[in-house]
Amino acid sequence: MSSRDRILGRIRRATETAAPAPAVPRDYLRVHGARTPAGTAGLLAANLAEYRAKVHRTDEDGLAPLLARLLAARGAGSVLVPAGLPPHWLAAAAATRVQDRAESTPYELDAVDSVVTGCALAIAETGTIVLDGGPGQGRRRITLVPDHHVCVVRVPDQVVDSVPLALPLLDPARPLTWISGPSATSDIELDRVEGVHGPRTLEVVLLGAQ
Repeated sequence: MSSRDRILGRIRRATETAAPAPAVPRDYLRVHGARTPAGTAGLLAANLAEYRAKVHRTDEDGLAPLLARLLAARGAGSVLVPAGLPPHWLAAAAATRVQDRAESTPYELDAVDSVVTGCALAIAETGTIVLDGGPGQGRRRITLVPDHHVCVVRVPDQVVDSVPLALPLLDPARPLTWISGPSATSDIELDRVEGVHGPRTLEVVLLGAQ
């Protein structure tokens, strides 16, 4: 018997005789306060702005013109389009569409000016956007390499109050990306630098919130 077999055998015997894990109490507050859907959307917008994200509100009719204006204001000549993004979202945009492809290199993604995505959900109390790689979101890297990310959140359908309410709605087997504002870090002098681990500019469109 090899050392590997002996070690694995000990682990197997230990786990077979181990007592069941004790139940974890879940008696903490799941939501901090009662809010209307409009209040939840307002809290999300306030916390996103606190993290230096740019927040916009529009309805379905105004979405395409708004996205076109945001891309034009950025001077974006190209925009990365994940599979499943509703085509009408970018119908008014002048930027060249770049399709999300598995074979795209980081250098190719870095050459794209902007990316527009949807999301899995948003959390009001923490000002967090969650992506899970679903339709309209694409692979994780397409929202980490381009310098400008525009994310559309459907209100109120995709907005929850708190993290405890969000977790049961998410699939832990999917590639979850949690975004709270644009990427940023600080050195020992507390000088803030944005765009280190992701986009320098995050713009969030609350769709359906006026």
